[in-house]
Amino acid sequence: MHNRSRWSAIVGYSLVGAATQLVWLNFAGVTTVAAARYGVSESAIGWLAQVFPLLYVVLAIPCGLALDRWFRSALLAGAVLTAVGAAVRLIGDDFGWLLAGQILASIAQPLVLNAVTGITGRYLTEKDRPTGIAIGTASIFAGMVIAFLLSAIFTTAASLPTMLVLTAIFCIASALVLAAALRSKAPFDPASPHTDPAALSTPSTASPTGPAAAAGHAVTAGSPATPGELPHRHVRGALATSWGDPLIRRLCVLALFPFGVFVAMSTFAQALLQPAGVSGGTASTILLVQVVAGVLGSATIPILVARHRAESTLLVVSLTATAAACVLLAVAPGVITGFVAITLIGLLLLPALPIVLELVERRTGEAEGTAAGLIWMAGNLGGLIVAVIVGLLVGHPSAAFLVMAAIALIAVPGARSLRRPIAALRSQSQP
Repeated sequence: MHNRSRWSAIVGYSLVGAATQLVWLNFAGVTTVAAARYGVSESAIGWLAQVFPLLYVVLAIPCGLALDRWFRSALLAGAVLTAVGAAVRLIGDDFGWLLAGQILASIAQPLVLNAVTGITGRYLTEKDRPTGIAIGTASIFAGMVIAFLLSAIFTTAASLPTMLVLTAIFCIASALVLAAALRSKAPFDPASPHTDPAALSTPSTASPTGPAAAAGHAVTAGSPATPGELPHRHVRGALATSWGDPLIRRLCVLALFPFGVFVAMSTFAQALLQPAGVSGGTASTILLVQVVAGVLGSATIPILVARHRAESTLLVVSLTATAAACVLLAVAPGVITGFVAITLIGLLLLPALPIVLELVERRTGEAEGTAAGLIWMAGNLGGLIVAVIVGLLVGHPSAAFLVMAAIALIAVPGARSLRRPIAALRSQSQP
């Protein structure tokens, strides 16, 4: 008997994924107000958000290994930590409790985001997995939208506690929904003896060549595992399996560039457009529209791309269009060009993430948590590097936009070179 996709798990995961981003960006739109309420500098409020990417770079691999070893427990731990972090911020009306809550939630974030491929691989049939990854990734961006909307509603110092209470309620409710959805065993868990063999996709078990791959796949029937968990020997080889795969390494390098441009644009768009007469409120609206466009694009474009096997083409188009948009902002900055260019970047660049993650899920199978961690780690590292470079050029907007254009163009040859490896991966998928 063939198992069916269990979409309730994807719904629960999507809610928790959105919750992590909501906690992360709660103060992004109310930095000045929050600084005044809590008696700290604006840069200190900025650290409430910056702690997330910094800890992600450090924790991405350990959390990926934890997901490969104890997927359900690790994911639920991430959901609970997110909820606890949001609740801790309510204990006291001061900066110390805010920072404590943010640190807890930032520890949880890689446990949640790294699981996007694992949740789809364990709870959805092969044909539904691209859709599941697209929905899970879109929900992450949707959490950003919710954060921006809340900061647009609760704009005064007196209203900030209400915003934090609503955030905590959302996080707790999301964790409960996920826990309820994961009560029963995953129908497609590769480590479960009850899994229907016909339901397991061949691309997820396709092994890369080389000694590192052999080490990562050296699990035999003589190494029993508790259902839902991987043998310890496999976990020790999960990192070698993932990093030893040339395709995964290339995807990690590629992730540096689009992530970097998106983070830098989101961080400095307001400052870079201000000399052209774009107000802070208008810039915030532009960024909100960008993320909304990214949510819509991430929920739809990867599904169409997977259906037509056009992953490499989409990556090339999105990077090229991003470079063109940045050049437009360099030569003709303004409100209209800002809306057009930055919305285009969100619509085409953000869907690159679910496309890359879907390829990772097909390639790595049981080590998908570690591989996804590598992708997220590379992306966050790219965001930190490019943001620092653009930050140094914030007084020279044209130069900053041209640097982002160049960074996007640098990745185009790498995206084009993926056509042959992706075609080979698809051919392995055929029965």
